[in-house]
Amino acid sequence: MFELIKEDIKAVKDRDPAAKSTLEIFFLYPGVKAIRMYRRAHKAYLKGHTFTARRISQKAARKTGIEIHPGATIGKRLVIDHGTGIVIGETAEIGDDVLIYQGVTLGGTGKDIGKRHPTVGNNVMISAGAKVLGPIKIGDNSRVAAGAVVLKDVPPNSTVVGVPAKVVKQDGKKVAAPLDQIHIPDPVWQEISRLEKEINKLKKEK
Repeated sequence: MFELIKEDIKAVKDRDPAAKSTLEIFFLYPGVKAIRMYRRAHKAYLKGHTFTARRISQKAARKTGIEIHPGATIGKRLVIDHGTGIVIGETAEIGDDVLIYQGVTLGGTGKDIGKRHPTVGNNVMISAGAKVLGPIKIGDNSRVAAGAVVLKDVPPNSTVVGVPAKVVKQDGKKVAAPLDQIHIPDPVWQEISRLEKEINKLKKEK
């Protein structure tokens, strides 16, 4: 466990230009504290000490604003940036070298039994406010945009955006145009044009 924590700290140091020292990261970064306490809770959970595990995880949630169920499976070098409002469910699985921003939920839909939470591959980035729900898979090297709501599997090497989330890039190539919120057709103008055509048609018939 100590080696895992060392790797977690190094990952933060490598990714966060604001990090000044190992001591600062270890003592003052809420994401690192949450992961550190999760690893203790998870160890107790695996030994069947579920009450102790939950007590540690709830203490971590109060201290950091990050709630990680002790039953979740988390790989190496997870970086939680800022972290407030993150929720990770019991059957969630997270691979190595994953980056998660504030307000992210790896949760369930309430419809599933057993495996209820997402599986996140290696080298995945989940941006602020994203919700990944249900026993779905996020492929390796993928990116989830801020505010996205992901309800279906995401292929490896993909970027997903929107509500519900859709793949807009895969293997470095665009696969769908993102919604153009500037050049959306004006429904009022469309209706006026339709009425004008109808009027002109009636005039011709006379």
